[in-house]
Amino acid sequence: MKTKAAVVSEKSGKFDVTEVELAELREDEVLVRVVGVGVCHTDMIGRDQLYPVRFPAVFGHEGSGVVEKVGARVTKLQPGDHVVMSYRACGHCPACRNGDPTHCANIFGCNFAGVRIDGSPTVHQHGIPIFANFFNQSSFAAYALASEANTVKVPKDVPLELLGPLGCGIQTGAGAVINALRPPAGSRIAIFGCGAVGLSAVMAAVAVGCTTIVAVEPNAERRKVALELGATHALDPRQVDVVEEAQKLGGMDFSLECTGIPAVFRQAVESLVVPGVCGLVGAPPLGTEVTFDMNSIMFGRTVMGIIEGQAVPDNFIPKLIDLYRSGRLPLEKIVKFYRLDEINQAMSDSESGRVVKAVLRP
Repeated sequence: MKTKAAVVSEKSGKFDVTEVELAELREDEVLVRVVGVGVCHTDMIGRDQLYPVRFPAVFGHEGSGVVEKVGARVTKLQPGDHVVMSYRACGHCPACRNGDPTHCANIFGCNFAGVRIDGSPTVHQHGIPIFANFFNQSSFAAYALASEANTVKVPKDVPLELLGPLGCGIQTGAGAVINALRPPAGSRIAIFGCGAVGLSAVMAAVAVGCTTIVAVEPNAERRKVALELGATHALDPRQVDVVEEAQKLGGMDFSLECTGIPAVFRQAVESLVVPGVCGLVGAPPLGTEVTFDMNSIMFGRTVMGIIEGQAVPDNFIPKLIDLYRSGRLPLEKIVKFYRLDEINQAMSDSESGRVVKAVLRP
């Protein structure tokens, strides 16, 4: 079928909303009419080719929408269901078989190959296959093909256009706290970088009962939002020594690095008490290296890499919706809506910090 999609044709290029053709629905797939799709740093990584992609390309991996059609073998969904699309795992490797899809041995290929797992394309332009199937959805479009495996049914009494970012950015930040770091009530945590991922981590830290929540962010407006969401302290790293300030507060039991900047990662580790745990969710270009004083780790600090908030989407996204319903995940405070044909403005506003989470509505 034909649908409109935001197509980018070169590295760091502009998106052009144009017509593409979706492949035929397969037995394990679902066709989703996209209602909202978040703009994420990972889309920019693809656009800028910091991860290997080819052009033309259709990105978008935080889609929410309504199921239009389902394949013959799909059992958990039916037409009319409201859904959130998330990441894809292979389902066959040892990690997947153990119920841990974020550590899937094939996760990179499942989400960044630009084709289905079997190598077949899902999107054509002018009859030619293009890079798509991004996170098994490519939801910068009016319609997206996903699989039953990476599509989560959600209730119809919550605003569907808000829910797309639960599939990646919100899941990543909140899950890093709730699922991976698991800080006990009364603990201290510092969150480095307060975009959508970092602010989701702030909200999660409040929800689990952290009593010292330090937001480290150079953007003044984002520091303000972090305080509104429950951070107890907000530090401008351009104005203060954040490691020194964190240690003045007694040192952090936990820290979360959300920027992908090596120097910030080191600060996040050095802000910890001994022992303490630093989670890494920031996504740098492939090949990025970081250095530490080995003694800063040897005495008991731990560094933990975290993918997608260590979340099983079918289980975790409903929990996030419960937090939203209870007022502890106020997504409306970080979201700004744009039309799909305003995608270039949405990207620009996201990169400049003028908006925390841009959501496109086709």
